Amino acid sequence: MNRADDTLPTDRPGGAGAARTVMAAPDVARALRRIAHEVVEHNKGAEDLLVLGIPTRGVELARRLAALLGDLEGVEVPVGELDITMFRDDLRHQPTRAPLPTRIPTEGVDDKVVVLVDDVLYSGRTIRAALDALSDLGRPRAVRLAVLVDRGHRELPIRADHVGKNLPTSHSERVMVRLDGVDEVPEDSVSIAVGETRAGRPSTPAGGTR
Repeated sequence: MNRADDTLPTDRPGGAGAARTVMAAPDVARALRRIAHEVVEHNKGAEDLLVLGIPTRGVELARRLAALLGDLEGVEVPVGELDITMFRDDLRHQPTRAPLPTRIPTEGVDDKVVVLVDDVLYSGRTIRAALDALSDLGRPRAVRLAVLVDRGHRELPIRADHVGKNLPTSHSERVMVRLDGVDEVPEDSVSIAVGETRAGRPSTPAGGTR
């Protein structure tokens, strides 16, 4: 996700900070297809599904997931965007950015099975903020979480229901998700690199979530 602290140094080839690719474009595509199958199996179809992406990269992943769900079930699965900026618990410590639009399909969230989509699950604080933002919009029947990467190091009791890749990391590493159509890259990728820490705390990964 593109957060206030996404602007981290560009990785240099070789040495500390050099990135290694852990998912190439075909891996990302396969992970999303598998998640789509899992969602359909758990929901016993696509009825009452609503897919909501958390900006920025979660929105692109949500659109792709909704399209895959539609292809599997032969129906149009509604998709939207859920901005969590004003619900974050670190606003006092992070530069405040302008909130992005929240776009919810006309049928709303009440009695829907909402699938929240994000790129990287880390401490769980972004997802907590998303749940708070969602509760302001209505009362879903259920909320499920789908992430492309789970890197561990949870600080809150939050678990993803659908994970593209479990990626064990250290706090000093950065997980970087780059998506065609969002970032200036020719194809999707997920890479990992050693990052700097700030004031004794681990750096937040570019393209990742806290």
